[in-house]
Amino acid sequence: MMFRLFSFFLLAAAAAPTATATGDIKAKSTLGRTILQHARSLEGQNEINMDFVTDYSLKFQGCHHVSQWNGDVDDEDDVRIKTKRLVRFRLCPTSSCQNDRSAGCTTKFGDYVVDLNTFVAAYLDNVAEEKEDMCYDTATECAQSCNNGDDEDCMTQCYADFGMSMCLEADDDENNDDAAIDVNDYAECAQYEFQNNGRRLEDGDVEYYMGPYCADQGGEIHLGIFTDDTCTTFLSNGEALFYTNMGYELPYSDTSIISNRCLTCSTQDEDGEYEMKELCQDVYQVSGKCETKMNVEYPNESACTYIEGIKIIREDGVIRTSSVKKSKAAAVCIGVFLTVAVLLAGYVYYLRTKLGRAKINLSAASQATLS
Repeated sequence: MMFRLFSFFLLAAAAAPTATATGDIKAKSTLGRTILQHARSLEGQNEINMDFVTDYSLKFQGCHHVSQWNGDVDDEDDVRIKTKRLVRFRLCPTSSCQNDRSAGCTTKFGDYVVDLNTFVAAYLDNVAEEKEDMCYDTATECAQSCNNGDDEDCMTQCYADFGMSMCLEADDDENNDDAAIDVNDYAECAQYEFQNNGRRLEDGDVEYYMGPYCADQGGEIHLGIFTDDTCTTFLSNGEALFYTNMGYELPYSDTSIISNRCLTCSTQDEDGEYEMKELCQDVYQVSGKCETKMNVEYPNESACTYIEGIKIIREDGVIRTSSVKKSKAAAVCIGVFLTVAVLLAGYVYYLRTKLGRAKINLSAASQATLS
């Protein structure tokens, strides 16, 4: 590890002719930031110092699709061009992150892009943990008021008073073999077998898959049914088929799996010490980063160009890597061409008129000579 780090510094020094004669490299220079970013990733077996993230909150910004070649094709029926889905999120200072603002914050933030499946899985785990903690706290409070929890009617009313009836509903679902599907099982594209009265439906060789996808032009993430294992080709009547066979609506088919609220990245352990939530740790580690505007000592700017490019999204939800910009040179050329065309048209009209007059005068002169 030390040899790799030492080699990197030697290469960086050799590639830096602008360094001073004494070999000093400023930390805030481009070269200095590059070295520090690589050093931060090399130290501690590629671990990144993420302690500062606990002062931030995560805000979902949207998602988009990109089309790419499917390298896992096994037979002729497999999808050749698959859909890759990415999520963009922002880390805002917790003190300034606002739920009612789509951007979350406008200063001292970092922008990131990560695989949609990774983001959804981490988000759902975080929701489950938050729900478990809240249900535990509610159960403790209600037990004290309801004869140590022996009075069921009192407990039910107590949960309702706290707005936590969902905890009791979750207990009922765990005891019900026919409960609704667990969305966590489909955070990534996975095969889904339709059931009818507890029996698997026989539908020839047709296989169905379920997974998350970008909806509402990238503003939401819904759950859908597909006909391929990459969740690229939608099943046209997927929602209707699900309802017909299951007897209830497909979860998150019309509502977003992901909330737009600010999610704090810090939590307290049993000793009252603050630590980073797994949600932020999981998505930050593997994300592309643009921390130019972040108030940190050594910002990571490795993905700034890409993140800047994904601001341009088409109505079909598919991102184009090349943006369309106005060209001043093209505009000037078009203007000159139009001007020349107008002048040529005027000159042609002038010559035609002059030629017409010359013919008239020649004809008049001929008649006068004959007479």
